[in-house]
Amino acid sequence: MRWNLPNILTALRLIAAPGVAVMFLYFSRPLADWFALLLFVGAAVTDWFDGYLARLWGQESKIGAMLDPIADKAMVVIALMVIVGYSSMSPWLVLPATMILFREVFVSGLREYLGDTAGTLKVTKLAKWKTTFQMIAIATLFSQGVFEHYLALSVEALDRQTVAQALDGGGADPHGLRWQETGMIWTGHLGLTLLWIAAALTLITGWDYFVKALPFLKDEK
Repeated sequence: MRWNLPNILTALRLIAAPGVAVMFLYFSRPLADWFALLLFVGAAVTDWFDGYLARLWGQESKIGAMLDPIADKAMVVIALMVIVGYSSMSPWLVLPATMILFREVFVSGLREYLGDTAGTLKVTKLAKWKTTFQMIAIATLFSQGVFEHYLALSVEALDRQTVAQALDGGGADPHGLRWQETGMIWTGHLGLTLLWIAAALTLITGWDYFVKALPFLKDEK
């Protein structure tokens, strides 16, 4: 195994995946949301750099090719589990998250079954776009958690009338309640929209992999 910089970046991304969940065990919100967001975005950025540097420097390796998709899947799966776990279990969030998780398990099972012939399920450009949409959607949904809990902390210290007047625009807003609420709403809508797009791409690429694997799944007569 060659532990060059691209491989180290990939390994760090793999370690960062469970770190996103750990943030919520040791820190209170919205601090946990901030740390999870920064850790996730930082790890997502390395997803582009490790592959780019490996190709640029001619340092592509088997260990890197093996760890890269595992790190991507671990990041997405764990982050989605955290987001769904701390959500109100809205079907608009749970359904696309479920589709994404199902596809990742299904494709991983296909690759494991195919063994040496798993090379037929090479990562396509559409699959790369799928991963990109997943990561942007997850980062946006973590951002929603930041806005939501800053708003909750601000509201907690004020009386209902002051809060209502500030949010309705009928009174002063020295605590920035309006922009916090606007940020929460827009990041929530944008995050869910991107997640549904990612889920659609997830199902399309999953079906594509299944079709490519079909010839290897037929029983010999």
